[in-house]
Amino acid sequence: MAKIKAVIFDWGGVLIDDPALGLMQYCADKLSVSEKDYIKAHKKFAQDFQKGLISEENFWPKVCKDLDKPIPKVKSLWGDAFRSVYSPRADVFAMVWSLHNNGYRTAILSNTETPAMQFFHELQYDMFDVLVFSCAEGTIKPEKKIYEIAIERLGITPKQAVFIDDNSEFIKGAEQIGLNTILFDNIQQVKTRLAMLSVSIK
Repeated sequence: MAKIKAVIFDWGGVLIDDPALGLMQYCADKLSVSEKDYIKAHKKFAQDFQKGLISEENFWPKVCKDLDKPIPKVKSLWGDAFRSVYSPRADVFAMVWSLHNNGYRTAILSNTETPAMQFFHELQYDMFDVLVFSCAEGTIKPEKKIYEIAIERLGITPKQAVFIDDNSEFIKGAEQIGLNTILFDNIQQVKTRLAMLSVSIK
């Protein structure tokens, strides 16, 4: 087995609590619609939003037209929503720091929207060598291209990396290009699997 040189992390659901439900609730409340109705409208345009094919300025008119609601009069409803529900997992971030300090290259590979990416940059995390956000790349997990972008920027082969995600579909996408993978359940499970791959955390 190739020696592991890099560990790639999903953001929402791994490094932070999964924000999806909170985001849907927040936006539904702000638009005064039911969560069910908001989710239905959101899904119609979500992929283009995550791929960066439409901006937030274009996203809300589409969603609000579908819901027959006025466009929100705030600078960034999605950014406000993301800030509201953002809940980092200190133990996972500590593990990233440990890996980084032990000489492993670390990366984020996330399907996310531009306002969320901008918020990430505001937080100024400095334990990641490579950041790959779908909205900046025009491709999303589980498409092959986004994994290849991460590997290329890390300067390694797929077999030299471990990808950690809480979504089984995204794990399968990573495995198709040859990445080692861990389907995230909890921090201890991840540490155990990394140890099995001879990855030193301490």
